[in-house]
Amino acid sequence: MKKIIWGIILVGIAVYIYYSYNPSMSSWFPKCPFKMLTGWQCPGCGSQRAIHSLLHLDIAQAFRYNAFLVCCIPLLILLAVADFYRTRAPRFYLIIYSARNIWIFLGIVLCWTIGRNLAGI
Repeated sequence: MKKIIWGIILVGIAVYIYYSYNPSMSSWFPKCPFKMLTGWQCPGCGSQRAIHSLLHLDIAQAFRYNAFLVCCIPLLILLAVADFYRTRAPRFYLIIYSARNIWIFLGIVLCWTIGRNLAGI
């Protein structure tokens, strides 16, 4: 139960920071080391700006910053639910976190990374 409370507190702090401060305008938000080294966008590039936009209910702008993140929100919710019910519904957890599903997701991430860099998204 302590973990859940601490998790809620940390998420609350993160939401406050990302709602209150625009990563595009604040120099203290971390920059992507992959992009700094290679000039290419990683799968997460634009996520901070997308989160800021989502918290301000600007879904179209969030989609422009990182469409993959926006599309993955239902999956992230599903993963959180499966993890929360891990001991009460172990079969559900094992299905969601199966090796096959993880490999499929990694393949999608790889395709997104290549596609966004080739298409300039």
